[in-house]
Amino acid sequence: MTAKQKQYLKDKIHEIIYEADTKPGKLFDVILLFVIIASIILVMLESVDSFDAKYHSFLNISEWVITILFTIEYIARIVSVKNPIKYIFSFYGIIDLLSTIPKYLSLFLTGTHSLVALRALRLMRVFRILKLTRYIGESTNFVRSLRRSRVKISVFLMFVFVLCIILGTVMYLVESGNGSGFTSIPRSVYWAIVTLTTVGYGDIAPITPFGQFIASLIMIMGYGIIAIPTGIVGAEMTKKDRDRIPTNTTSCPNCAEPYHRDIAEFCHQCGNKLLK
Repeated sequence: MTAKQKQYLKDKIHEIIYEADTKPGKLFDVILLFVIIASIILVMLESVDSFDAKYHSFLNISEWVITILFTIEYIARIVSVKNPIKYIFSFYGIIDLLSTIPKYLSLFLTGTHSLVALRALRLMRVFRILKLTRYIGESTNFVRSLRRSRVKISVFLMFVFVLCIILGTVMYLVESGNGSGFTSIPRSVYWAIVTLTTVGYGDIAPITPFGQFIASLIMIMGYGIIAIPTGIVGAEMTKKDRDRIPTNTTSCPNCAEPYHRDIAEFCHQCGNKLLK
């Protein structure tokens, strides 16, 4: 095979794996989605002892087939980019590796002393569900909105934390000594957090009229407080949608940076020429 043919094959693999705007790319993404979902279902079924005892061979063979498919995909992603190290240590590269190695590691961990490690390896396969985020276009916008909102949300969470300490202390002063469960300030703060977030376990409850009045106010306040982070992130997402520049899923063959402008000819990350 000539150098030109090798480059053509490499570009073709890159187009199929990294591009979602082409028919082969769309087909690859759809197939991979089904494989990921199937692998997650297998992990769940394997955790059911009765099902695993009856269909252990089927689950094992199916898991090996899926692991081999993920291995081929992982290798193809590495060989189809000019800078494989950047992909290997990227978020998705690490997730792809975590999705592949548990089954292989189980070959080297044998004997009763390694059963705990094998159980942990089985759980590691659940990381495959994170591979789904690569195929959800709006996930990128959501993550960016969270990043831009992190300062506002951090300030809000700090305010809620301080509020819970104050409310917990007040409830301790009101309810302590009445046998209602408010035996210390930390325990009262725990109650305030549970109540303010509208979880309401019910393991601690005020019994005095004034304590119940305060609890009612905290419960009502909780509904408004829960809506604040949603509003902050929602406003950032709306702003992003308004300012959005038309992009596609073109991925740089050098650094694997996705989402370039429709008119872009070079990667905005490394300056390498994009495949068109």
